[in-house]
Amino acid sequence: MKSRRKFLKNTALGTFLLGGSFSLSAINRSRESEKATPDSAVNKTVNKPVVISTWRNLAANQAAWEVLAKNGSALDAVEAGVKIPEADPDDRSVGYGGRPDREGKVSLDACIMDQHSNCGSVAFLEHIKHPISVARMVMEKTPHAMLAGEGALQFALENGFEKENLLTEKSEQEWREWLKKSEYKPVINIENHDTIGMLALDSHGNLSGACTTSGAAYKIRGRVGDSPIIGAGLFVDNEVGAATATGLGEAVIKVAGTHLVVELMRQGHNPQKACELAVERVISKNPDYKDLQVGFIALNKQGECGGYCIHKGFSYAVFDKGNNRAIDSDSAVK
Repeated sequence: MKSRRKFLKNTALGTFLLGGSFSLSAINRSRESEKATPDSAVNKTVNKPVVISTWRNLAANQAAWEVLAKNGSALDAVEAGVKIPEADPDDRSVGYGGRPDREGKVSLDACIMDQHSNCGSVAFLEHIKHPISVARMVMEKTPHAMLAGEGALQFALENGFEKENLLTEKSEQEWREWLKKSEYKPVINIENHDTIGMLALDSHGNLSGACTTSGAAYKIRGRVGDSPIIGAGLFVDNEVGAATATGLGEAVIKVAGTHLVVELMRQGHNPQKACELAVERVISKNPDYKDLQVGFIALNKQGECGGYCIHKGFSYAVFDKGNNRAIDSDSAVK
C-alpha cells in the first residue's frame, strides 16, 4: 500500500513539474513575442559605417568619417571627431574659446563610452584643450569612471597634456560685457547650444560615443551639467544603440535622458521615436519647458538615426554612404 501511494505521489509531482515546465516555456515565448518592434518591422540590412553629431558639426563628422572609412573603430572616430570643435576658438561652447563661468574661468566637461560599456569622464577640468582625450585616458588607464577638478587636471598633466589658457580675447570681451548686468538668462539655442555629442557605428558593427562641452555660459563656478555624466549626456549599449544630448543639462539629468532613449530603443522603438518620447518625458518633468531647450540624437545597431528637441532651432549632422549633411530637427513646440 505504501509503495502504491509513493508511486501515485511521484506521478503527480512529475505531472506538475512537466506542466510547470510547459507553462514556463509558454511564458518565455510570450515575452519574446512582446519584443517585436512597435514602430516597424525589423530591418535586417545594416547601414554602416555611420556618424551622427549634434548641431551642424560637418567638419567634426568629416574627421570621424576619415577614421571609419579606413575600417577604424567607432571609439577612435568619435574622439577624432569631437576634437575638431574642441580646438576651434570660434566655437564658443566647446573647448578652447568656450564661454567662461561668471568668474571668467573656462572649465570643461567630457565623457566617452565604447562598445564594451567601458567609460571615462572628466568634469570641471581647466586649462586642457582636449578634455575628451583625458576622459578616454581615465577610461583606459584608471580603475575609475570620472575624475574632477584639480584631480582631473593633475592626472592630465601627469599624462603628457599641456596646460594652457583657454579663454580667448573674444570670449573674455563677451564675459566683461555680461558683468555689467550679471543676469543669468540663457538664450535658447545660443547659450544653451553648449555641447557636441557624437555617436558612431563602425564597419565592424560596434558603437561608441563622445560628448564634450564648456558648459552653460556664465554658470556658477563649479557647475557641472549632463555632458560628462554617463546615462545623462551620453549612453552606449552595443546590443541596442547609443544616444547623446544637448541643451540644458539640469533638465537632461532629471530624466537620465540618454539612458532613457536607449532603453526606449531596447523596447523596440526606432531612434526617431525614442528621441521624441524622451523629449516628451523632459517636458512632463519641467513645467518651465518653454524657457529651455533640450535635444537628443540617437543611432541604433541597424545604422538608423533620429533626432528631436523641445523648440525649433536644434540641428544635427549625419555622415553615411559618403554623404555628410546637416538636418534641422523636428520639435515638440512648433
